[in-house]
Amino acid sequence: MSEQYAYLRGQFVPLDQATISVRTHAFLYGTAVFEGLKAYWLPESQQMGVFRMPEHYARLMNSCRILRLRSPLNHEEMCALTLDLLKRNQCSSATYIRPIVYKSDLRIGPILTVKDTQDDFCLFTVPMDGYIDTTKGLHVGVSAWRRLDDNAIPARAKVNGAYVNTALAKTDGHLCGYDDVVVLTNEGHVAEGSAMNLFLVRGNQLITSAITENILEGITRDTIVELATKELGLKVISRPIDRTELYVADEAFFAGTATEIAAITQFDHRYLGDGKVGKITQQLQDLFSKAIHGLLPQYRHWITPV
Repeated sequence: MSEQYAYLRGQFVPLDQATISVRTHAFLYGTAVFEGLKAYWLPESQQMGVFRMPEHYARLMNSCRILRLRSPLNHEEMCALTLDLLKRNQCSSATYIRPIVYKSDLRIGPILTVKDTQDDFCLFTVPMDGYIDTTKGLHVGVSAWRRLDDNAIPARAKVNGAYVNTALAKTDGHLCGYDDVVVLTNEGHVAEGSAMNLFLVRGNQLITSAITENILEGITRDTIVELATKELGLKVISRPIDRTELYVADEAFFAGTATEIAAITQFDHRYLGDGKVGKITQQLQDLFSKAIHGLLPQYRHWITPV
């Protein structure tokens, strides 16, 4: 592999030199927001392409607004830097992209609006062919940890510090023998997976939690809704979901940038259907794989060539 680079403090630097001070505000208090994008090899054009990059950076700017961060770069500059970094790192297979806007002040005190406060932007890439095994059905448990409320730390912003909630839920789930977990809201409704959105199939309906259920407004979620309605003719319903609905679903799957589409075949030791990956899940996995690799002409506008 060629030498890898990151973008930090206004310049490209070797990845092993992309470091910050232990006094950095974001390190001390989690005062940063991030995005997760993926780039894929496009077999027809023989080049890399970033999937839904404008939407990801629009969401990052919204996260900045919520956390009172002033990004030193605008939307267009972030997109251009991303393409530049992918070229510098000579990426030629599935690659995860992590941009972060963070409080870079070297100061003590968890307040976001100090005079002359400093905010910065950094960016790096990681090869990622498989974040989670999507070839088999997952066994998922319902976590005892609840999803943070919008009036505590809003889930629609990808706030670095909020992912302690994810880490607690996911780690305890693994220790209990589950592949991953579903987290509930304080009201007891299903929110989402540890760090990805959740879909259920019941009959010919695709059901997902409403965005008011303290979930991330997922870009992969939005992609699946469009593919399901336009390509499969499914009715998609966004509403509150009770815990016991998990147990009586015909099919279920997680969806996210890193996760892509991962089938679920068990909830809390209860099999769904015949215990195998469902037909609709398989159809959506196939459509999604074709879309991200530029093989569906009607969705090529989702891809930014590198």
